Amino acid sequence: MNPTIKRIAINTGGGDAPGLNAVIRAAVLAALNRGWEVVGIREGYNGLFLAEQYPEGGLISLTRDSVRGVTHLGGTILGATNRGNPLRYPTLAETGQLVEKDRTDEIMEGFKRQQIDALIAIGGDGSLAIANVFAQKGLRVVGVPKTIDNDLDQTVITFGFDTAVSFATECIDRLHSTAQAHRRVIVIEVMGRYAGWIALNAGVSGTADAILIPEIPYDLTKVAAKIEDRARRGLDFSLVVVAEGAKPKEGSVSVIAREIGRAERLGGIGEKVAAELQEMTGKESRAVVLGHLLRGGTPTTFDRLLSLRFGAAAVRALAEGYSGVMVALDPPTVRYVPLEMVAGRMKSVPLDCDTILTARELGISFGD
Repeated sequence: MNPTIKRIAINTGGGDAPGLNAVIRAAVLAALNRGWEVVGIREGYNGLFLAEQYPEGGLISLTRDSVRGVTHLGGTILGATNRGNPLRYPTLAETGQLVEKDRTDEIMEGFKRQQIDALIAIGGDGSLAIANVFAQKGLRVVGVPKTIDNDLDQTVITFGFDTAVSFATECIDRLHSTAQAHRRVIVIEVMGRYAGWIALNAGVSGTADAILIPEIPYDLTKVAAKIEDRARRGLDFSLVVVAEGAKPKEGSVSVIAREIGRAERLGGIGEKVAAELQEMTGKESRAVVLGHLLRGGTPTTFDRLLSLRFGAAAVRALAEGYSGVMVALDPPTVRYVPLEMVAGRMKSVPLDCDTILTARELGISFGD
């Protein structure tokens, strides 16, 4: 027997992604049509257990008016955070040291205090792992997969990915002309963390000459040989797309920051690759980091539709009595998969996937 739902909450955790507001809008309208009240939690779970930090309140009432006209907007009307994992929340101990503290029980008390019957948690692998903990503690939870990196398991694709790849491809197109004009090697660093989906798809679509992804540790001499071969054929410029989590053979990923209670920040690999290629080939090289440009902006039609489908499906799952599940795209339908099958699992690029095979047929180097 499923308890009656009267009030649900929605939150957005981790980094922002194009399509977040569309998910919120669809979920709100679908819930209101069932007679449920909907509130949004500010900045992940912070609005529940750090409510005093928000003069306007840690919860936002979500009505038809508050979600009108937000489908095309980037970012999130609820705010997001990738700091302060409540499972390992940075806390100042009596000794003066910063330690990690589990504050999930405080958040559960917040759900009870606010009379919230269920949660729609929109996030990536880290956020959904946290949501799974709350589901195990007895809260009704449905997760929505969100990441521009497309590295979440059990779903064909995540919303935000198509927009990120589309923009990255446009940037590669623009850099192609300036690289050719100056006879330069241009290295384009893109997001993706430990998965190479963005780099691979944008690199192939943008006709890059080399693509370096985390799944294939690279030997830069192979990339240099590709660049020199192009020069011998009269092509005095090259484009190299590098995923931020790419690493050399017998090397490690490039990390620019490590903070307690937060995932390590990757970056800097583009500059390193550009400097080494310039030394190896003698060709002037430049690095361009697309970074957070990939997160912002208007979602593509594909991402808008997928987001709306996910938001509506999340409410439908709650209405059908599901909990502890994530909505996932399994064309042509959206299905429900247990959160425990998603939490802590990453979807890497298969080395035998058709896009990699296509890239190799086109002569694109992976540095292997």
